[in-house]
Amino acid sequence: MEIRQEDLKQLSGLLANPRQNIVIVSHTNPDGDAVGSSLAWRDVLERMGHRVTCLIPNKYPYFLDWMPGIDTVVSFKNDETGLTRRVVAEADLIFCLDFNAISRLEGLGEVIETNTTARRILIDHHLSPPPGFDLSFSYPDASSTAFVVYSMIEKMLGIKAITKNMAEVLYVGMMTDTGNFSFSFLTPALYRAVAVLAETGIDIPSIHNNVYNAYTEGRARLFGYAINRKMEVIHDGTVAYMSLLESEMRRFQFQPGDSEGFVNYPLTIKRMKLSAIFIAHRKFIRISLRSRGGVNVDLFARKYFNGGGHRNAAGGKSFVSMRETIEHFKRSIEEFAAEGGLD
Repeated sequence: MEIRQEDLKQLSGLLANPRQNIVIVSHTNPDGDAVGSSLAWRDVLERMGHRVTCLIPNKYPYFLDWMPGIDTVVSFKNDETGLTRRVVAEADLIFCLDFNAISRLEGLGEVIETNTTARRILIDHHLSPPPGFDLSFSYPDASSTAFVVYSMIEKMLGIKAITKNMAEVLYVGMMTDTGNFSFSFLTPALYRAVAVLAETGIDIPSIHNNVYNAYTEGRARLFGYAINRKMEVIHDGTVAYMSLLESEMRRFQFQPGDSEGFVNYPLTIKRMKLSAIFIAHRKFIRISLRSRGGVNVDLFARKYFNGGGHRNAAGGKSFVSMRETIEHFKRSIEEFAAEGGLD
């Protein structure tokens, strides 16, 4: 991945006017990469003298509560003051981080579509960005949006501009979107970036502990229930899926983020190629997909669940019952396999 110099020049032009009102938005159910890249980019823009607000559609997972600066992030779903609409209406620029379609913002997307004519700049690493952005830093070959942001800072300001706080949140983004550096574009450039972040003095074991070892007892019991009672293995032991109803999650005091990582676990089984989890919400079922090797779940999600993402990590939604969703998934797997998708 190499940041395009002509795009940086254009970005510098957009940021040249001082004291602009800038909004940074990220996707629904924000994860470590969405939050980490947003917080780091906000610090960069504020140091340039701009007024910056980070907006997210709904609350981030509780195990990210410790991240420096996260207390100022505004959740649209929990905003009772109307701040979201005001800052969007006043925005000169809107940066869209870690997603590439406004539909990923749900209700917040409607606010942006109807309340502002601000220029939109994309910073992202997902496949197939649609048109509609005034400037795009889209790098699907990057392991995370945090790594894209790091690379932009390096090119624009140099690595000495990266503070310890910025390094912490960027490391969270890089770590979580690569499964603790176990998959997804693990390039020499990524590890050189991690070395730069480490040189700021961040405590990497503590960061890991804060993210991966800070769950509730309910989450641990829910995980055991999901694996023991709800995991089904099909297609000759190469595909697994789990499903969780709202009533089941309530039994274990479910909190946003508690199902994070569940979908990865079946891939620890030797012959497994694709894993899925279906999480029931009030109006729809959220689908997460993971795969190994050349099995393209981005293609699968786009074709069968109106979703998308990356080759080995993607998602979508279903608006029918859990039973119908699972039956559709099983039929889709057989068709996908017949077309060579699981080879």
